[in-house]
Amino acid sequence: MELAHAPVRRYTFIAMVLHWLVAILMLCNVALIWSVDLLPDERIRPVIDAHKSIGITVLGLVLLRLLWRAANPPPPLPDAYPRWEKAAAHSAHVALYLLILAMPLSGWMHDSAWKAAGEIPMYWFGLFQWPRIGWIMQLDPVFKERLHDVFGAAHVWLAYLLYALFVLHVGAALKHQFWDRHAELQRMLPGRAGSG
Repeated sequence: MELAHAPVRRYTFIAMVLHWLVAILMLCNVALIWSVDLLPDERIRPVIDAHKSIGITVLGLVLLRLLWRAANPPPPLPDAYPRWEKAAAHSAHVALYLLILAMPLSGWMHDSAWKAAGEIPMYWFGLFQWPRIGWIMQLDPVFKERLHDVFGAAHVWLAYLLYALFVLHVGAALKHQFWDRHAELQRMLPGRAGSG
């Protein structure tokens, strides 16, 4: 168990900002897509457009986060953690990154295979047109329609996997913070450097 006065090995401020931005935007996207069935028809398209814009934003932010992580390695896990927990945490982080990348990519591919993609442009928060994926747009319409279904199903199943991993990630952090009494949350929260 970490002592209360032991220094907290924190993530960098940029890593914290990117982490929380991605988490908040993903939660917003989940709320948006779950609300679609409750909305009147005229409100659905703006919500779907916002969902797409947030997804593209998350893709950009997670790529930035990976670049930042490569240049600024994260702090090591506390020495008190058993080896298996460190390995599990590393595996969960790799899986989270892969899923967070795969979600917007599968959504972008799904949108690019939409039969009306050629007639209805996609805009990033209404500010500028965001391109569809060209090679998908050029496919035979019948095959493209099949791919639209495949990419849509992949997007849904990836979402379920991400939900499960998100719950596991949050649960593990809370377990370490409140059950094991490690300063786990402080690693990803701003504060004085080296404070407990």
